[in-house]
Formats: sequence, structure tokens, C-alpha cells
Amino acid sequence: MNRLVLLLLFATTAVWTAAGSAAERPNILWITSEDHGPEMGCYGDEFATTPNVDALAKKGMRYKLAWSTAPVCAPARTTLITGLYPPSCGGQHMRSMAQLPESIPLYPALLSEAGYYCTNNSKQDYNVRPTGSLGWADSSRKAHYKNRDPEQPFFAIFNETCSHESKIRTRPHKQIHDPVKVRVPAYHPDNEDTRRDWAQYYDVVTQADATAGKLLRELDKKGLTDSTIVFYYGDHGSGMARGKRWTYNSGLSVPLVVYFPEKWRHLAPKEYQAGGVSDRLVGFVDLAPTLLSLAGVQPPEWMQGQAIAGKYETEAPKYMYGFRDRMDERYDFIRTVTDGRYQYIRNFNPHFIYGQFVSYNFQTPSTAAWKRAFDAGLCNADQSHFWNLKPAEELYDLQADPDEVNNLADSPDHQQKLGELRDALYQWCHDIRDVGFLPEGEIHSRSEGSTPYEMARDETKYPFEKIFAAADIATHRNPENLDQLKSLLTDSDSAVRYWGAVGILNRGGDAVNASKQALLAALGDDSPYVRVAAGYALGKFGDKELQRQGIECLIDVAPSKPGTNVFAAIAALNAIDKLDEKVAFAKAEIDKMPVGEIASPDKRYGGYPQRLLTKIQDDFKANASSR
Repeated sequence: MNRLVLLLLFATTAVWTAAGSAAERPNILWITSEDHGPEMGCYGDEFATTPNVDALAKKGMRYKLAWSTAPVCAPARTTLITGLYPPSCGGQHMRSMAQLPESIPLYPALLSEAGYYCTNNSKQDYNVRPTGSLGWADSSRKAHYKNRDPEQPFFAIFNETCSHESKIRTRPHKQIHDPVKVRVPAYHPDNEDTRRDWAQYYDVVTQADATAGKLLRELDKKGLTDSTIVFYYGDHGSGMARGKRWTYNSGLSVPLVVYFPEKWRHLAPKEYQAGGVSDRLVGFVDLAPTLLSLAGVQPPEWMQGQAIAGKYETEAPKYMYGFRDRMDERYDFIRTVTDGRYQYIRNFNPHFIYGQFVSYNFQTPSTAAWKRAFDAGLCNADQSHFWNLKPAEELYDLQADPDEVNNLADSPDHQQKLGELRDALYQWCHDIRDVGFLPEGEIHSRSEGSTPYEMARDETKYPFEKIFAAADIATHRNPENLDQLKSLLTDSDSAVRYWGAVGILNRGGDAVNASKQALLAALGDDSPYVRVAAGYALGKFGDKELQRQGIECLIDVAPSKPGTNVFAAIAALNAIDKLDEKVAFAKAEIDKMPVGEIASPDKRYGGYPQRLLTKIQDDFKANASSR
């Protein structure tokens, strides 16, 4: 073989070697468990029994404060799968099924393009529809990284459901943790039901920890521990009431433990050390760009999170954000921000109580027992807050008040922090073009022929600043803005008119009676959402004749005829339910509502009107039997 051939062979081999080295990617394993917060030994909870995740934290690193961004499963998973805040793309409401633009693929598709074998075992439950493929090589109960080509890097999710909210209430149950030794949070009444459900919650977290241990041992048995980056996290706070579904730290805070083997230590977060704790704020919106960064893929500009590790790791953010919108059949609208020490909560539906009746949540014994205790006058102020109207603003010191029962929003010593976090939250809403300031149905109607994400960035379809300003005024209770609210009812934009009606409703009886002509005119508005807000205001606070007119408007908007829009029906039935015995005169008409004929764009949330109607009818029966 001559010298030239040898040189060519050497050069070719060098190129192949370099290419192979450059193409090498870490394996990535996500172990997730449902409905549990950082109630684990590695987070200092001595009552918890979680040896496997504790051991992972000892050789890896845990994050001191990680948020799921949304305090319930579908919006939280939507955040994960997109790398977007769901309020920026219409995916914030439970089972909203918003369409994504073609330009926004889901992260598994991007990882697949980078050569990864991507599996999901097995829950999806996203609130968005992609235009293209989801990107999973397999998404099922049989999905596993072992089915890949051995030379192919993998990204695998294993999602444990044994800790789900429904498991807290499963009976019979063999107790592991003693209910007597449970620490009852200050916001819960200390009774038998509360202690039993909390103890059972700790039991199912122990089961989830056992599953994590099994998966880690399997990884080790296959000889993959030294080549695999591992993330362990819960998908939001506990399934106990005021945990899951609520934007307190108890609903948003999750355990997040990461492990980087020596081979991939150069991809670890800058602050990574074995047994260490990171102060970096990290939310679910950060995990999609982090995955891409670990795979050597630059996260696309449209992703709204920050990579916490890998080639494209960013500097730590100053703030972290969260949200709550419609939870199953109940509307709500909350935005929140934290700097790690203080949490600011902005309630844009302060005319609704926190503890609205969500039928699924009320199946948990401690939830129903808490409401009974409140109705019986057995709850103190901290325990009663959940069942009362919300303030517009809340501020809590997570260090001094981890249960978040001492609202500092009116504290003279905390006005600077209140203003700082309020400004940060408002800027975030502006930056992401938060579509939550539209009634849910308008998110979809204004997006016709496009997508909510694209609509939100079209000023002609969504004049954000104008609508946001109306919402901001509406959801405080200062009476001096009443004339301005009345003027909002004549605006050309239906969302502005909606907030005008909500603002009058939010200010109570005096404001409603001083605005009755404007509200009566709003009963004939082109927008069903304006009519619902006006009808609810008159039905709740008007005199007998005004009440009747308001309620008749609500019944007309609700599913009183085939073809009713599902979003308008849910809004109207929510209002009817909250008016209690005031709607008794219309019982016969309500009972025959054809809820099965409502036009619903997706069957996943078409059943919510029936839940509301059933609640209204059950209340009719309960009121009749109590007479």
C-alpha cells in the first residue's frame, strides 16, 4: 500500500472518528409522578418515606424551588411539551385543545430530528394539537428505551400514576403513615378526614418513590447509569384541596432532582455538585429548552423558557411565573410570580371564591369535610379564606409563612416588594401576549382561520393593552372607577365590554344598582359573555324584577336550545349555579335544558355543562328537602 493511500485512509478514519464523537449524545431519562409536591425526605420532610429519590438527590442535585407553572395536569404537561406558557397559545384551560401553528413543533419532534429515540410511558393529556407529528417513537404503556437501536441515544419518560389525587381517596387502604403524626397545614381544619387523607397522600408518594427506585435499578442493570442523565419530578402539588388546582406554592411547587454521570458532567448546570442544592428558579417551561440544550440543539427563539443545563445553558432568571384558568367545569383566572422569597398572586376573577365546587375534587373526603366545617362555623380565619371571595392581590413571604396564610398585600412594609412583583407579572403578561384576558370562547372565535398563538400577536384581532387595562381596572374594588366601567360597556371590543360588566359585578350591590340601565342594555349585547356577566350581576344584586331579567338572560345563553356554544353554556351555567335559590322560579326550564346537544369542538370538555346542570339540580333537591 503506497504512502498516498495510507494518508487518505488515515484522513478518512480521522473524519469518521470526529464525526462519531460529535454525533454522540447523552441518554436522558425522565421519571415523573403525579400530584405530589416536595413532601420528600431530600426536601427536609422527616415524615416522608422516600429512600430512592433521597438517594438520587444525594448523588445528584435538587432544586430548592421548582414550579410546575400550572397547578394541574393538562396545562402543566402542555407547558412541558411546548416550551411555551400555555396562556400564550390558548392552552391554559383544562382540555382546551388549542391548535398550534405549523411553525411550532413539540419537543419530541425536535429531539427525533436530532437522532433521538423518544418514548413516553404513557400519559399525554396535552391541551394543544400540533400540526405535525407528536414526535414519539412510542407513546403507550409498552413504550421503553430498550426497544431502540442500541447505538441510538434515547429520551424516555416514565410517568407514575399511583400518587394521583384519586388514590388519596381510595378505600379500603392499608395505612403506612400514622394520621396522628401528620402536620396539618394552617389553612386546613384539623379533623379526622384531613389527617387520614394527608397520611394516605404520604403513603402514595412512598409508592411513587418505589417505582422510581425500580426504574433506576433497571437502568443500572442494563449498564446505562453512567451514560444517562436522570431527572425526577412531580407534575404539580398534592391532590389535597388548595394544593392541586391552586396557584399557591402548595399547588405549584414540585420536587426536581437531577443526576449527571461523570461522562456528561460537562453538560450539568454550572452550580452542579453531588448532594448539592440549587437556588436557581426553574419552571416546567424551562424543561423543553433544557432537553434540546442537552442534546446539543439550540432551543428555538419561540420557546419561552430558559435552558438550565447543557450547551445553551442561560443565566438564572430573576422571577418565575404560574397561572390558573378554567379547572374542569369552573372558570377562574389567576396569575402569579415569585422571586424565590416572596410570591405575588393577582386574582382576575375576585368575584369567585377559591373553593368553587369542582365535582372531581369534592370526591376527596377531606375537601367535602372542610366545606362542611366552614358551613358549620368551625373554621378560623386562615381556614375560612378558601371559601370566601378573593382579594385582587395577595403577597406572601414563603420563608416566614410557608403555608401562605398571612397576606402582606396591605402591609406598609411590603409595598415596594408588592409593586416590584406586580410590575414583573404585568410585564410577563405583555411579553407572552396572555390570551387569558379574553373569554375562553373568544380565544377560539378570534382565531378562526388561524391559531390562538398567531391571533394573540395580531393587534387587529387582539388589542392586548386595551383589554388588559380594562381587566386591571375591573378586578380592583375601588368605587371611584364606576363611571369608567360603565363607559367600557359601550366599547367596540367585546372583551373590553365584558370586563366592564365584570368590574361592576365585582364591586357589589351598590355598584350594580347604580349601573342598572347600563347593565340592562348589556343583556342585549352581541357577545354571550357580556350578557352572562351582566345577567349574573343583575341576578345577584338587583331587585326582584332585575334579578328575574338577569336570570332569564342567563337561561337564554345556557343550553336552552340545540346548538348552544359550549363555552357560553359553561359560563352561563356557572352563573346560574352561583345564584342558588334565586333561580328557583326557573327550575322547570332549567331541568329540561338539552345539554347533550351542545356544540362542542372537542369531546374532552363537552361533558362539563352536564356536571354543572347536575350540581344545580342536586341543589334544587337539597333545598326542597330542607324546607
